[in-house]
Amino acid sequence: MTQATELAPSSPPIIGTVGFNDLVEALKAGWRDFRRAPAFGLFFSFFYVLGGILIYLQLDVIGQSFWIIPLATGFPLLAPFFAVGLYEVSHRLEQGDDLDWPAVLGVMLRQKDRQFPTMAAVIVIIFLFWLFIAHLIFALFLGLEPMTNILSDWQHTILSRKGLTMLAVGTGVGAACAFVLFSLTVMSLPLLLDRELDFITAMISSFQLVLANLVPMVSWGILISALMLLGMLPFFLGLFIVLPVLGHATWHLYRHAMSFES
Repeated sequence: MTQATELAPSSPPIIGTVGFNDLVEALKAGWRDFRRAPAFGLFFSFFYVLGGILIYLQLDVIGQSFWIIPLATGFPLLAPFFAVGLYEVSHRLEQGDDLDWPAVLGVMLRQKDRQFPTMAAVIVIIFLFWLFIAHLIFALFLGLEPMTNILSDWQHTILSRKGLTMLAVGTGVGAACAFVLFSLTVMSLPLLLDRELDFITAMISSFQLVLANLVPMVSWGILISALMLLGMLPFFLGLFIVLPVLGHATWHLYRHAMSFES
């Protein structure tokens, strides 16, 4: 894709069917693209890995390592925006366009004049909302506990009856937030990169696709979350592989799941 000229306004996409075989094929295509252009995958994932490490170290320094649990749950919510560069790489590989740094980064920089800043704001707001809810849940269940006890023996606190209940409630609320953001962004970000649409239409189209293919798409979301959490071990380094593969795979899933009138 070369975006030397502005894209013509596009009609909303036609929602297709997604099956489990399509998810497997998307992962295979994602791995293939990562192997064809590993430097780009490592470059874009570097900032995500660095951000995770800095957050963890900051929490460790101030003696609040227990907050890594809600952050680890919410941090992957930001991944779709970081994967935009990977969508562009996959699109260029697909179209046989030049795959060089100035071209790829130039297309990414031009997104600031389109719908991406607004989508970035939506993602960040939902992430911050999740952190606020996580603090609220913590206060409801452990707010009356002496803070010195929580900081000095947080493992025991988490494994207590109140701590386990807090984790159960937090996991449920976090899953709901993750589902909403996943449904709104899983197809809308590659769609906005590929077509000239407003972000509301893109989010609605993405949500419609998820609802129309609920079981496979929820399975895709669970797989993404599991691989992202697994990639955080050890010390977020696994994301150097997980994030590029999933980013490329999401592009190929989008290309399969959405079509447009000629």
